[in-house]
Amino acid sequence: MDIVILAVVIAVVVLGALGGLIVGSRRKKKLPPPPPAAPDITAPPAEPHVGDEAETPREEPRRTIEEVDLPDGSAPVTVEEPPVEAPEIEIPEPTAGRLVRLRARLSRSQNALGQGLLTLLSREHLDEDTWEEIEDTLLTADVGVQPTQELVERLRERVKVLGTRTPVELRTLLREELLTLVGRDMDRVVKTEPEDRKPGIVLVVGVNGTGKTTTTGKLARVLVADGQSVVLGAADTFRAAAADQLQTWGERVGAHTVRGPEEGDPASVAFDAVKEGKEMGANVVLIDTAGRLHTKTGLMDELGKVKRVVEKHAPVDEVLLVLDATTGQNGLVQARVFAEVVDITGIVLTKLDGTAKGGIVVAVQRELGVPVKLVGLGEGADDLAPFEPEAFVDALIGE
Repeated sequence: MDIVILAVVIAVVVLGALGGLIVGSRRKKKLPPPPPAAPDITAPPAEPHVGDEAETPREEPRRTIEEVDLPDGSAPVTVEEPPVEAPEIEIPEPTAGRLVRLRARLSRSQNALGQGLLTLLSREHLDEDTWEEIEDTLLTADVGVQPTQELVERLRERVKVLGTRTPVELRTLLREELLTLVGRDMDRVVKTEPEDRKPGIVLVVGVNGTGKTTTTGKLARVLVADGQSVVLGAADTFRAAAADQLQTWGERVGAHTVRGPEEGDPASVAFDAVKEGKEMGANVVLIDTAGRLHTKTGLMDELGKVKRVVEKHAPVDEVLLVLDATTGQNGLVQARVFAEVVDITGIVLTKLDGTAKGGIVVAVQRELGVPVKLVGLGEGADDLAPFEPEAFVDALIGE
């Protein structure tokens, strides 16, 4: 019995020791920190709305309208505008001798006529085959049938009388005959200065693509170079940007441009241009008409209307027909139709420096009975020149 009691006591002691060890080990371990308390969140200020002040308004002294100083009007407020650069005014080349200065450019494309004739005439025997070649050369150069026959007949007679033919004699002979054919005595002055009034009135007509508007701008340069003041009338209201193009040409030489709305009445623009030209005291009014197709009767009638409306101010002094020299005989068809609508007084041949054939000068003068007054020899601003028969023929036959 005593042994049992002793065993129970020992068991109790052992269990007590083990319990003490477990409790001690738990006390040595650090417990995790308690979760932080929830922070106090302050709501953000409300977004300002239109008209709200950026900050809390403060009490400030306020003035009545009687206490506010108002401007007395003695010092007006001026708003500075950015400076607008005026276009630089160009000084065109003088027109005197301009064709002579452009002679090399002309001769490069025209030598086929003059040099071809000189080569044929220099043959030792001028038989019928040679004369036929001379005729073909002239016809190929767009001289025309009737003028060609006349020239060949005169050359036949003069060569027969001349007998021997030195190169110098042949050149002199050919030069004289070509000058007669071109017409050295025709009045080629562009009429821009009527004696009894101002301004002179010039209509520029022609088919689209011939360089009509460009020619009008270049003609303004020619007149300004000769000391005349110019007003431009942009009556080509049916072609996009035609008025802008003409105005740009005018601004370059200080010429005023009168224009109207796109697709507006061309006659109205022409009328206003002459009116403003009178008021400004200008020497010349140049009117660029629409480049209407010559096959459309209604549009051609409108061109006649432009001329009639302008003549309510004063008579038209010049009607210049612009022809593309490269179109050859087709240009003569255009010339006939335009001549039926308005009285053509002069011809402007453009693109005479390219593949053009110099004979068109003779053919168109014969067709209309009016002189070639101006020729265009390139794309430059000063490549429009008064037509001078001597310089032209010299360029044809070369040195």
